[in-house]
Amino acid sequence: MSRPRGIFVTGTDTGIGKTVISLGLMQALQAQGLSVAGMKPVASGCERTPDGLRNDDAVQLQQQSSIPLEYADVNPYAFEPAIAPHLAADGAGVAISTAHIHSAWRSLAARVDCVVVEGVGGWRVPLNAEEDVADLARRLQLDVCMVVGLRLGCLNHALLTGAAIVSSGCRLTGWVANHLPEAMELPDENINTLKNKLSSPLIGIVPALEPVDVKKVAACLDAGLVR
Repeated sequence: MSRPRGIFVTGTDTGIGKTVISLGLMQALQAQGLSVAGMKPVASGCERTPDGLRNDDAVQLQQQSSIPLEYADVNPYAFEPAIAPHLAADGAGVAISTAHIHSAWRSLAARVDCVVVEGVGGWRVPLNAEEDVADLARRLQLDVCMVVGLRLGCLNHALLTGAAIVSSGCRLTGWVANHLPEAMELPDENINTLKNKLSSPLIGIVPALEPVDVKKVAACLDAGLVR
């Protein structure tokens, strides 16, 4: 059996549309006939429900998946406070283990053609005292898709994040320009600047959609670049 395919979705910051792009990638890959599972290994900002802590992003990934999944399969580490995950874990008396996440990912990867893994926050967000999101992506041995939220400061954040991904030993397979609800000045010029300065290809430009339409997001993406 060949090694399962997958992609790790990171971003230039928190709140820049990683979940929207992850869902769009899942839809685009499914449209190519692939079975796909979504995974958000670590989530803070979860709500208490009768079934336990639930994160809206992870629930959406669970619902978009090609096969029925238990919530814990999608989101092994769920924390209530909307704070940095290592701090939320400390408060809950939990140690986030990238080895445990790797085991959970392998279980998912054995059941589908591709797993889209959404990171938490940005590329260097700490997960525990020794490891961060970059360490997790490296442990999973997945190529990385970088989501660039188009707002003032995105050039610096995108170039720093892209360089950090490469220096971490991971492959930046492509990046997505994601328009946010608050419009920025000269978005096309900013996108062209990044096209000239980033070595990886632009996978797609996603408009601000309200409400979000996963099929419309998928139509903006060239998912063939992340397979």
